[in-house]
Amino acid sequence: MTLQQQIRANRLRTVYVVLGFAALVAVFAAASAVFVGRSGAIGLLAFGLAYGIFAWWNAGRLIGSLTHASPLQKSDDPELYRLIENVSIAAGLPATPPIYLVDDPAPNAFAAGSRPSSIYVGVTSGLRKLMPTRELEAVLAHEISHIRNKDVRLMTLAAVLVGLIAMISDFAFRMAFFGGRGSRDRNPVQLIAAIVALVLAPIAAVMLQMALSRRREFLADASAAAILNDPEAMALALRRLQLDTSEVAYADRATAHLFIESPTRAVKGPGAFLSGLFQTHPPLEERIKALEEAGGFRLDALPATS
Repeated sequence: MTLQQQIRANRLRTVYVVLGFAALVAVFAAASAVFVGRSGAIGLLAFGLAYGIFAWWNAGRLIGSLTHASPLQKSDDPELYRLIENVSIAAGLPATPPIYLVDDPAPNAFAAGSRPSSIYVGVTSGLRKLMPTRELEAVLAHEISHIRNKDVRLMTLAAVLVGLIAMISDFAFRMAFFGGRGSRDRNPVQLIAAIVALVLAPIAAVMLQMALSRRREFLADASAAAILNDPEAMALALRRLQLDTSEVAYADRATAHLFIESPTRAVKGPGAFLSGLFQTHPPLEERIKALEEAGGFRLDALPATS
């Protein structure tokens, strides 16, 4: 399958996932009505819609605040801006997105924003110091690929929807227990079904978010390799990130899916399997292997650890 075919297939999957979110909202509305009545459910959804529009419109600013990212001027780092300008031109973007800097020693990068005028690329100070030029350019190409493939706006929308469902679910429970009247005439079966729906809806929303982000990381890796005509550089950059063990200080579940790799480390031990179900990114080993197979090369094996 060619890169363009993969992009088209991803867009088709996107339609299915967005429909899944719509189905979740419908289920959520029905479950809320059991507790707070029809008018209460309509009120919750109206509030949620207003909040969602606000969050979507200001997503870039909100994410920048959450990650402690601040605009980086071209005069502050002309070499970094030269690299992103070159990559943007090679990718065919109409304009070069601005760069935001996160003062954090953990190497990582992300792209954020909901509208063309608000989209930017964020890099940590740790990434800037750790990556040699060739690999740094590959990381920037990865983030530019997310922008070109319209992943950034989609993942921003997913983040807004996940947060919206979780927030309104919490409100629905509070209204039910502290003043809701819609559940008085309901039988126990309806109440149990509504509780299960309200509990599972946020979890299902997160799983849909994961379905969106995991596939797009492979595609962004492949797109970056194609933009630079250098799949080995992308693989080397991922290997360097794999060898790093630090975590980004100001990153959580709300923003993790935007980064080039998970900003928090995977849980090891008994909880590893459950934690893996909610990982926003595929394992770096798999991403490196995909690049190796596509490019026909092999990176040196990692040294054995004692």
